[in-house]
Amino acid sequence: MEGKPKRRTRERIIELSHRLFNDFGEPNVTTSMIGDEMNISPGNLYYHFRNKDEILNAIFSDFEREMDTLLALPVKRRISVEDAWLFLHLVFELIWKYRFIYRDLNDLLSRNRIIETHFKRILDDSLKVALSLVGGMRESAELAATDAEILALANTIVLVVTYWLSFEYVRNPRKPIDGAAMGRGAYHAMSMVAPYLAGDAKLLFEKLSHEYLTA
Repeated sequence: MEGKPKRRTRERIIELSHRLFNDFGEPNVTTSMIGDEMNISPGNLYYHFRNKDEILNAIFSDFEREMDTLLALPVKRRISVEDAWLFLHLVFELIWKYRFIYRDLNDLLSRNRIIETHFKRILDDSLKVALSLVGGMRESAELAATDAEILALANTIVLVVTYWLSFEYVRNPRKPIDGAAMGRGAYHAMSMVAPYLAGDAKLLFEKLSHEYLTA
């Protein structure tokens, strides 16, 4: 059997940089660190990327494509609490994969015009999806809320999702964040909706959230 084809140097640079950004934070990683970790010369690195921002933009492009795919998933007209919960978990899984973006978000937005403009669009699309989810639960008679309350709920959910990693980091800067933080984030985002749930939907939420109450 033929062995797997060797990955191109450009792909290896992106993959390694992504890992280093996640592990140490994008501001703390230099092109010298990336080159040393890959055991390639500065000239070889420069051949593929002229600076760290180009590497960052390549990784962000991958993130944007994956997030757009997730946000474009069809939202069923009849939405249950379980549907919303699952969707939030998928979002948080993607955030965990690209966690450096969310952990260093304000710094990245202030320095990188591409991320600033493109992330704003992602937020706008996220709000539309959140409105569809919350509004869908109202149409399914699982949730009772006014239009104004639904808008406030959708905005709050997007806020919690976007800044959850920052909250976890600030709460204990010296403790590494693990994947369990994403489950807690999904729980807290859904807990915004909980007071508006009724009947079986409220019972289902309590059942689904039980494992996070002591996390």
